[in-house]
Amino acid sequence: MTKTRLAQALVLSAVALAAGCSMAPKYERPEAPVATDWPGLRLARSLAVAPTGASTAVQTIAAADIEWQSFFSDPKLRLLIEAALRNNRDLRIAVLNIEQARAQFQIRRADQFPTVGAAATGTRQPAAGGNISSVYTAGLAMTSYEIDFFGRVASLKDAALAQYLATEEGRKTTQISLIATLANTWLSLLADEELLAITQQTLATREESFKLSQLRFDNGATSELDLRQAESLTEAARISLAQLQRQRALDENLLTLLLGQPLTGELAAALPAGQALADAPLMVDVPAGLPSDLLTKRPDIRQAEQQLLAANANIGAARAAFFPRISLTASAGSVSNHLSGLFESGTYGWTLAPQLFLPLFDAGRNRAGLDSAKVNRDIAVAQYEKAIQTAFREVADALAGRATLGEQLRAQQAQASAEATRFKLSDLRYQNGIASQLDLLDAQRSLFAARQAVVQTRLLQLQNQVTLYKTLGGGWKEPVAAAAVPGTTTP
Repeated sequence: MTKTRLAQALVLSAVALAAGCSMAPKYERPEAPVATDWPGLRLARSLAVAPTGASTAVQTIAAADIEWQSFFSDPKLRLLIEAALRNNRDLRIAVLNIEQARAQFQIRRADQFPTVGAAATGTRQPAAGGNISSVYTAGLAMTSYEIDFFGRVASLKDAALAQYLATEEGRKTTQISLIATLANTWLSLLADEELLAITQQTLATREESFKLSQLRFDNGATSELDLRQAESLTEAARISLAQLQRQRALDENLLTLLLGQPLTGELAAALPAGQALADAPLMVDVPAGLPSDLLTKRPDIRQAEQQLLAANANIGAARAAFFPRISLTASAGSVSNHLSGLFESGTYGWTLAPQLFLPLFDAGRNRAGLDSAKVNRDIAVAQYEKAIQTAFREVADALAGRATLGEQLRAQQAQASAEATRFKLSDLRYQNGIASQLDLLDAQRSLFAARQAVVQTRLLQLQNQVTLYKTLGGGWKEPVAAAAVPGTTTP
């Protein structure tokens, strides 16, 4: 047998022996600890009220299968989302975590194969007669390659693979949260603009009313009580204006953080300016599906299940540690007693040194390792079930909002209309001396509160649609024909 053929035989025989058994427990997906139907749907059926202000289009495709470009139709919002997907640091960290987990998996996978390299050794030691014996070798060597009869190395590789897949699902979860948070922040800015406009109009009206009250008081036509009441309402409007200006600044700061870059150029132009929340493009209502659909649609649940699979595989590695570990060291090359004659003809030699190690006493280390692996698996089961329960609660909350916010908005719009009529009548009665200024100021205050409530409820309704889309697993898919966004991975 030639040198090359012997080296190939050593490698191939080691690889052939590597296919061992697995001691990991058979994986069975835990039962979902949630109901089989959404409580929000039962609420909607009991109310028998269709959502108001939502798109009349009914989407039959599951939310998780709807690309965010299709769900969000406003071009300004889509521009902001695209910028966030390129520059957001949380998403960038999630992508880097995938690369790190992929490298760890490749390391574990490489452990299943022998490592062969060039090696040179030299030993000198005393010999009989006071002489010094020397041995020099040079050639190919394979050191301490574990023959995986009992599946320890394979289980570790399976655990690393599951962790890698879990990080990919984590990246999807991060993208979903990023898109939903950015969309809700953008809607908040629209609400800020509308509330600022209402407050500025109210402040101008109250300032004019306060001037008239001051004039009437100076001429003795009204009491100081009426004057101070008008002054109080004017200052209350100024307080609301300052609060809204601060809130808008905070929302812009949050948007800047989500985007990962300053709001300049086309991004600044994408900010809502003078645009009312009522003018926001409508979003389609997505179907809720069944609670069992979340197991395959929500990336965070799939991430928890992959972590459970990793914990399950680690039990196999811990069990295999109780059994003999067989390793193989081999080399083939030139051997000589003199360094100068190492590569001369006829100096070829080879060594093969298998080793079997059976643990007899380890002070309970292997037992503790197995117990730890089993506890980690139980923890992973609880985390998986908690992920399902959390997802169920989030979807149920969003469905409850969809069932009730439409009717709430309709009622508050009717209330605001009634308050507007009441204010007109109160003003007319006051101008004709039939009603007191107190009645007029009370009607003015109630109208302001009703108009604010309409905007806030409309904001809640639109944000609830975004939240429902998010909680059903929508927002991580990209169009097939679209180019991959830099800094992200297309699933």
